[in-house]
Amino acid sequence: MPFEIVPSGTHIDFLGKRQICVVLSAGLIALGAVFAGVNGVKVGLDFAGGTEVQLLFDAGVDVDEEMLRSLTADRGFEGAQVVRFGDSDIDEFLIKYKGVEEGSVAAEAAARMEAEAEEGQDAQSAIGLESNFQVVVLEKFIEQEIGAHTEQRVEYVGPRVGAELREDGVNALLISALFILVYVAFRFSSRFAPGAVVAVIHDLAITAGILVILGEEFDLRILAAMLAILGYSLNDTIIIYDRIRENMELRTTADLVDTLNASVNQTLSRTVLTSVTTLIALLSLYFLGGEVIQPFAETMLIGVLVGTYSSIFIASPLLLFLEQRYGDGGPPKPKGPGVNKAVV
Repeated sequence: MPFEIVPSGTHIDFLGKRQICVVLSAGLIALGAVFAGVNGVKVGLDFAGGTEVQLLFDAGVDVDEEMLRSLTADRGFEGAQVVRFGDSDIDEFLIKYKGVEEGSVAAEAAARMEAEAEEGQDAQSAIGLESNFQVVVLEKFIEQEIGAHTEQRVEYVGPRVGAELREDGVNALLISALFILVYVAFRFSSRFAPGAVVAVIHDLAITAGILVILGEEFDLRILAAMLAILGYSLNDTIIIYDRIRENMELRTTADLVDTLNASVNQTLSRTVLTSVTTLIALLSLYFLGGEVIQPFAETMLIGVLVGTYSSIFIASPLLLFLEQRYGDGGPPKPKGPGVNKAVV
């Protein structure tokens, strides 16, 4: 006997809970907006601009993330983040910071170094770093207080580039939503399309709101996760919509609410299995993938849960609303005396 997570014949009145779910979703979106208005939205170096330095410490150097965080904070490196890069047995770290605070030890040291370089006394300090004196100061502090290391990589993102990345990210989401609208309208009908788009926007809004509430920074990893959530949520919605279309053709005398409920219940096993297997993979990434991949995995975990919820409780009720308001309230009635009775 095949194993079934959701037994066949299950009938849950999902549509009967649509009003509660609409209130819940609106409340979560509003809460996220309030937090964003009060606390602001934190953006990472990819969007705000800043410097990223990857360092590999020599064997025998006693170093960890906390030591580097303490040093960068004490010396005035603004918004500094430190994550271990690679395996735990290799002392390689990624240090990100937005700049140096005015009047800090780092700012004063960088200013002195720049003045000396302009006089030609210490120009060699900036060779290969394109006059990035902040990086030179950071590495000097680390070498003096922690130990010897090798610079693996230095990347700098200017404010203008960060603004362009923010704009491109928003445009990518908007263009994706537009193409979803066109695709679903072509594949099903114009009354199916708004539900899919609203479900996708709903998922992104709630996911972003939860991240704001948790105080997470938005960077390119979060943007990549958002685009992945968009695709996942759409896939789940399309599966349910396809079954709804099939049932609307067969159950021609059935009430539309019953048809939608039956369609969601018939695809429930597939929805649960897909979500569970995806969540298992994401949990593995979150706990075993390291700090570099954790923001992506965390965003995807939230998005998959919200996407599964919206496909059932948001997309289908919106389709019901549009069919009742702009359609005929249900599927087309059979015409002609020779038409067989519909299967219920």
